[in-house]
Amino acid sequence: MDKALTSQPDTRRADRARRTRLSASGWIATALVAALVVPATRLDATPSAKPAPKSNAAQATAPKQTTPPDPIIPDPRKRPAGGLFISFDAKQKAEAAKISSYLSSVQTMVGNFVQVGPDGSRTTGDFYMQKPGKIRFEYDQPSTISIVSDGQSVVVRDRKLATQDVYPLSQTPLRYLLSDRIDLLRDTKVVAITSDDLYTSITLEEQNPLVGTSRLMLMTGTKDNQLKQWTVTDPQGYDTTVAVYNLDTTKKPDPGMFKIDYTNYSNPNN
Repeated sequence: MDKALTSQPDTRRADRARRTRLSASGWIATALVAALVVPATRLDATPSAKPAPKSNAAQATAPKQTTPPDPIIPDPRKRPAGGLFISFDAKQKAEAAKISSYLSSVQTMVGNFVQVGPDGSRTTGDFYMQKPGKIRFEYDQPSTISIVSDGQSVVVRDRKLATQDVYPLSQTPLRYLLSDRIDLLRDTKVVAITSDDLYTSITLEEQNPLVGTSRLMLMTGTKDNQLKQWTVTDPQGYDTTVAVYNLDTTKKPDPGMFKIDYTNYSNPNN
């Protein structure tokens, strides 16, 4: 009897770790089966691209938050229809240009994140970004998950299971956040641009005849123009939302954080 009682917490922890790993890898894995938005251009590795001048918004440091924000979960009933013939008015084009300029201006960023998976599971952690192409997500305990991009590949690592899944960076939604320069209206298929007093949202679509359509919705603050969250919708219609906060664009992460060891999966420092 005592042994059974003791094993129950371990079982619950193992189940929670498994759900966290599936949620963490889901928003990357589902994007891999979709067609590339820019098949002729590697947004994460453009030798001639020069970093855009940093704007005041990119240099600003957000006030410290002690509690994670509540991510805004999109209503699936209000997803834009998309299609071949989509046009935007001057205001919408200006909003897209503003988001493109912001994403291009930020060269380094550190902060915290909270993720909500398709099943409603909620996880938190820290992230570190260095352009071009480098980012690291460290999930808080009891999760043993980390996601690392070294500029070429992205790995979803489970230190407890000593496993890691490897994907090309160019085939994940991370490429939009990690490219030196990007013009969303020119370089991607935009299906919706909306704005209100609090948030500006832009939705990108990727289509593949074999697996269906996936989407990425980026949300920035209307007033401060800073990245707030993104939502990946997989071809089955399931959403994974990641909200970021406590952003600091002045810190330069240790380059060693973005190195990928393809032989040692369990070391938390690799």
